[in-house]
Amino acid sequence: MTTSKYAKASSQKPQALKQGGEQTHNYSLSKWILPGIIIFTCLLYSNSLNNNFTVFDDDSYIVNNPFLRDFSLKGIVAIFTSFYSCNYHPLTTLTWLFEYNLFGPSPLPFHLVNVMFHVLNTWLVFKLAYRLSNKTVTAGVTSLLFAIHPLHVESVVWVSELKDVQYTFFYLLSLLLYLRYISSGFTRKSYLFCLLLFIGSLLSKSAAVTLPLLLIVIDLYEQRKMDAKAMYEKIPFFALSVLFGILAILSQKSGGALNTSMLSYGFFNGIFVFLSGITFYIVWLVAPFKLAVMHCFPDVSNSLLPWQYYLSLPLMLLIVWVCSRRTIYRKEFLFGFAFFLVTLSVMLQIVSVGVALTSERYSYVASIGIFYIAGQLFAGSMTTPKKTLSTVLLVTATLLFSVLTWQRIAVWKDDSLLFNDMIEKYPDVYYGYWLRGNLEKRNGDLKNALSDYSEAIRLNPQYPDAFYNRAATLDASGNLRAALSDYDQALKLNPAQADVYNNRGWILFRLGDRTNAMLDYNKAISLNPNFAEAYNNRGWAYHSSGDTKSAMQDYNRAIMLNQAFVLPYSNRAVIKAQSGDFAGAIADYDKIISLRPDDKSAYYYRGMAYFDLNTKEKACADWNKAAELGNSNATEMINKYCR
Repeated sequence: MTTSKYAKASSQKPQALKQGGEQTHNYSLSKWILPGIIIFTCLLYSNSLNNNFTVFDDDSYIVNNPFLRDFSLKGIVAIFTSFYSCNYHPLTTLTWLFEYNLFGPSPLPFHLVNVMFHVLNTWLVFKLAYRLSNKTVTAGVTSLLFAIHPLHVESVVWVSELKDVQYTFFYLLSLLLYLRYISSGFTRKSYLFCLLLFIGSLLSKSAAVTLPLLLIVIDLYEQRKMDAKAMYEKIPFFALSVLFGILAILSQKSGGALNTSMLSYGFFNGIFVFLSGITFYIVWLVAPFKLAVMHCFPDVSNSLLPWQYYLSLPLMLLIVWVCSRRTIYRKEFLFGFAFFLVTLSVMLQIVSVGVALTSERYSYVASIGIFYIAGQLFAGSMTTPKKTLSTVLLVTATLLFSVLTWQRIAVWKDDSLLFNDMIEKYPDVYYGYWLRGNLEKRNGDLKNALSDYSEAIRLNPQYPDAFYNRAATLDASGNLRAALSDYDQALKLNPAQADVYNNRGWILFRLGDRTNAMLDYNKAISLNPNFAEAYNNRGWAYHSSGDTKSAMQDYNRAIMLNQAFVLPYSNRAVIKAQSGDFAGAIADYDKIISLRPDDKSAYYYRGMAYFDLNTKEKACADWNKAAELGNSNATEMINKYCR
C-alpha cells in the first residue's frame, strides 16, 4: 500500500466500522456518557480535597523543596539543570513552583490540581479508545474503569505523584496527535505537535520513554504498512527516549537509589519474582485487594518464595494462550496486552529502585490496555445473549470499584492512617513499621518509634536504615551508647553511608572521643564532598580543640554548600565575635534572622555584638525582641543595661 493510498483511505469521515461498529447515534450517546463519567469522577475524588500532605515524599518535594522558593528566571533554569531527590522531572517541579507561589504550602490546591489532571486524563482515555475502536461503548467502559479504579488512587491523591498524572496527560495527547498524523496524510504539523507533547511528557516523568515503542504497537493495530518511512519517523522519538533514559539512570544513581534486589534471588526464584512484577498488576486490576502504600520485595524462607509468586508463571502462560487463540478478539487481546506490557516495561524492577517490587501508581497508564480489552469485549457482547450478564458485571464492578476507591482515598488522608493500613495488611513486612516509626519520631513519640524500629529490625535484620533511624531515636532519648551500637551495625550492613559516619562522629564527640569523631567526619566528607552538615560538625570539633582557622574553613565550606543551613552561620559568628570582628558576627546573625525570623538566640547574640560595638540602642532593641520570643538571658541584659 502506498503512502498516498493509506492517507486517502484513513482520512475518510466517518471511518469504516470496526468489528461490528456502531450507528450514527454514537455521537448523541457520547453526549451524556462522557460528561456523566467526568461528573462522577469529580464527585468520587472530591473526597481527596481534605487530605493532608504526607511525610512520604510530599515533605521533600513540596514542603522543604528549595526549588519552590525561587520564583525567578535563575530559579527556573536551576530546576531544568538539576536533579532533585534522585529524579529529573523539571516540568512537574515547575508546576509545583507555580502552585506554591500562588497558594503557599496549603494541601488543597495541590490535591485539586492532581484531580484536575486525572479528570483530563479520563477525557483523553475516552477520546483515545474511541479513536482506536470507533465505538462509544468501548470508549465509555475504558474511560470509566480508568477513572474509578482503586489502583489509581495513589497516582491521584498522593501530591508527589503529580508527575504521574501530568506525564500521562502529555503522553495521551501525543498518542492522539500521532493517530491524527497517520490518518490525515502524515502532515508535518501533527507530527511536530506529537513530538513536542512527547517532550512535555518526558519532562514530567521519565516513564514516558516507552512512547516510541507504543507508536509501533499502534501502527500494527491500525494496520499501517511498516515501511522505511514508518520507522524513520520514529528516530527522533527513540533518540529522546535514550537521552531521558540516561538522565533517569544518572538521577537515580546520584542519590544511591539503584540496587540489585531482583538479582539477589538467583536465577530460578528471580524468574518468578520478575513475572510476579507483571501478573500482580493484572490480578489487582481484576480484584483490587490488599492495596497499600508499599508492596516490598518478598522474603525468602528456606530458599522458597511465598506460594503466590509461583502462580505467576501459569498465569502468564494463560495470558499467552488467550492472546494466541484465533478468535474475533485476538487483535484486541494482542493490542491491549502489548499496550500494557510496553508502558509497564520501565517500571519492572530488573534494576531496582528502592524496596518496592510493585507500586500501584505504575499501573496508571498501563491499565488502559487492559481496560480497552474489557471495553471491546463489553461492546461486542451488546449484540449477543450475554448482554444482560455483561451489563450486570459492569454495574457490579463500577459499584465495587467506586466504594473501594472512596475508602482508599480516605486512607490517604494522613500518614498515620496510611502506615497503619499497610501494617494491617502486611503485618510481617518490616517496611510498614519503619515508615510508622519515622512518623512517630517526627511527632516526638520516641517510645513508640523505638518499638516500631525494633520490630522492623526483628523482621529484617539486614535493613540498615532501621538501625540508622533507631540510633537517631536513641540519641534523641539520651541513650548515646545504644545509639553508637546501632550506628556501628548500620555501617556493617552498608559501609558507604556518609550520614551514618557523620552522626556517629557527633556521638563520639559528645562521649569525649574526639580522635575517632574526627575520623568519622573525614570519612563522611570523603564519601560525600558536598555534605554541609559534616563540614559544620568537623568545624565544631576543630573549634573545640582551639583550631579556629580550620574551623572557619569548614564553616565557610558548609555555608557555601548550603546557604540556608543556620548552624555554620551561628558557629562562625562566635569565632568572629571572639576575635573582635563584631560587624562580621552581626552580618552572620542578620542572615540567621532572615532565615529564621523567630530565632530568639540570634537576636540575643546580635544584641551582644551591637553592645560590644557600643551601639546600645540597637542592642536593647534586639534584646527586647529576644525577650519577647522567650529568651531569659535577654531579660537580664535589659534590666541591667536598658532601663
